[in-house]
Amino acid sequence: MVKLFADGGSRLNEKLQLVAVSARKAGQDRGVDLGAYRWVDDPVALASDPNIDVFVELIGGAGGVAKAAVEAALARGAHVVTANKALLAVHGAQLATLAERNGAKLLFEAAVGGGVPMVKALKESVAGSRASSVAGILNGTCNYILTEMENSGRSFEAVLAEAQSMGYAEADPTTDVGGFDAAHKLTILSAIAFGTRPDYEHVRIQGIERVTLTDIRLAAKLGYRIKLIAKGALADGAVEMHVRPACLSYDHPLASVNGSLNALVVDAEPSGQLTFIGRGAGEGPTAASVASDLIDLAEGRAGFAFGKPLSQLAAAPRATPAERGRYYLRLLVKDRPGVVAAISDRLAHEEISIESFLQMPVHSGPAVPIVLTTQTCSRAKIEAAVRAIEALDVVAEAPLLMPVEQAGQSWGRS
Repeated sequence: MVKLFADGGSRLNEKLQLVAVSARKAGQDRGVDLGAYRWVDDPVALASDPNIDVFVELIGGAGGVAKAAVEAALARGAHVVTANKALLAVHGAQLATLAERNGAKLLFEAAVGGGVPMVKALKESVAGSRASSVAGILNGTCNYILTEMENSGRSFEAVLAEAQSMGYAEADPTTDVGGFDAAHKLTILSAIAFGTRPDYEHVRIQGIERVTLTDIRLAAKLGYRIKLIAKGALADGAVEMHVRPACLSYDHPLASVNGSLNALVVDAEPSGQLTFIGRGAGEGPTAASVASDLIDLAEGRAGFAFGKPLSQLAAAPRATPAERGRYYLRLLVKDRPGVVAAISDRLAHEEISIESFLQMPVHSGPAVPIVLTTQTCSRAKIEAAVRAIEALDVVAEAPLLMPVEQAGQSWGRS
């Protein structure tokens, strides 16, 4: 934990002193000699120490000891620097209230985008504009998996196992591949961009677990690359947020963001479209962002947690999902005569036109994958058609439906 030294005036100088450390295991080799610093077994006790000016929380998780320690620090007026996106997404408004009430600062550059200054850019550089949407690739693990599936031709399960062995994915990867990590980050970015209170429960979440190598290959044949996209949009004072895999045309601004990189596209007026790309995770980028927050504290630059006082953040109504778009639909069906006609009939019944159609050759097994893309249609109608198709006795597993995004398409409620 950090002690700040005042320079005798109202501002703080850049001198900070690390005075105490807490972690789960005291004897673990961390590549740094911690012998010169006081060790405290209980993080909450450390956060409650009146002699510490700044509490740096890198524990993680939306509750438990991380939440208790941050609350303890803010309650006594100590500043908090954290990389905990889950805590901020779920309890951000409560923590910001506690900070403001006690004259403390809550900073979290490292919580979103690793070393990419997404939070600071939205708070400062975009503050003079009116943001209408934020969209991007916010989870490096998912982006790495999808990129490697495309490049190596290996299955989701094989690439995930490799990502776990390399430390890109946790032993339980649900938070990453299920889309929840990206949803936490989207919640924070949307709150800052739109001047609203963080509302994690508002995010519609779909992960990449059902994206197969077949989807990667067939989407490529149709001119698309699959990415996990997190998008928030503001329309008529209402906010709509979702995380889901999408098919991006090759000339789309996010289609070429590969590996473990993160990216964010912000649409704002009058500044226009802004794009941020860089390493979104790892020790180095996270440490750099934590250090940036500490320097801001030392130099007196730290502002409000979400860019404005909490009293000025609106509890924005939740927008209904966008009503029209183009879609990718993958089906696994039994190889029988009349299957394609039955599928086409269900789509026609909902007034949905097919734009492209692909069928993989049957090499083994009784089922065959079929992929089609639609022309622009009603979201409600394509979902109704998918339910009708899934009810056919020739469908071997639940269909996979993804939106199709083109270059130049508005980042708003598309």
